[in-house]
Amino acid sequence: MRRPFFDRLVFAIGLLFATMPVFAKMQAKPVEWAIDGKAFSGFIVYDDATSAKRPGVLMVPDWKGVSDSALAKAEHVAGRDYVVLLADVYGKDVRPKDDKEASAQVQSLYADREVLRARASKALEVLRAQAADAPIDLRTIGAIGYCFGGATVLELARSGADLAAVVTFHGALNTDKPAVRGNFKPSLLVLNGADDSYVAKDIPAFEKEMNDAGVDWQFVNFSGAVHCFALPDAHNPPGCVYNELAMRRGERMMRVFFAERFGYMLAGSPLAKK
Repeated sequence: MRRPFFDRLVFAIGLLFATMPVFAKMQAKPVEWAIDGKAFSGFIVYDDATSAKRPGVLMVPDWKGVSDSALAKAEHVAGRDYVVLLADVYGKDVRPKDDKEASAQVQSLYADREVLRARASKALEVLRAQAADAPIDLRTIGAIGYCFGGATVLELARSGADLAAVVTFHGALNTDKPAVRGNFKPSLLVLNGADDSYVAKDIPAFEKEMNDAGVDWQFVNFSGAVHCFALPDAHNPPGCVYNELAMRRGERMMRVFFAERFGYMLAGSPLAKK
């Protein structure tokens, strides 16, 4: 017995599924570059649900460097709003397995800020170069960093990098190469744990440095938060502990700050440029 209606229904459903687009997903593509013969390796991260251009964000992770946790954070930050380059400033073959190995890398780079700045600057150049294949609006480039990464993007800004905005999460503030008036181009948002004993002593000198250099800066303290508050894997009490409330508040502030500085609405919808 033929069932014309049923047959037509099955055919229609099959046709619908056959013509549906493949669901978009978060892209995390390896990217490699070199400085003076030394290889580096990071990831370009973005949601390909839309081809609309969006701001590019350089992200320097905490002292553990490029890791699964750092990549998950980059994907979380990127969402539908940004194209993120998860930057490597240690080297392709350097992936610290523990705090001791991470500390050795950090101390080496803190001791030579010119090398740190050069590596961060190269990563920024690599981010811009990805506009050939990723939906980056080259008019809107920013940088963020966590802990050591926060210190790194601050050094990048101090070096005179052409950025619209920089955000640091529980980043170190001290430097032996302070900002020079007229050379610090981005607006700056510093997100800090009010109980972070690692950086408290450096805050007065940092504020004076920013004021002397004429920087457009904001400094936010989160009560009850210590170092590492924006890192879900952080659990090294009492000094380095994840704080979900502070992280979520900080991320909202970051997105509003970027929206203002980039001239973009949240969720990547472009506003008319003034």
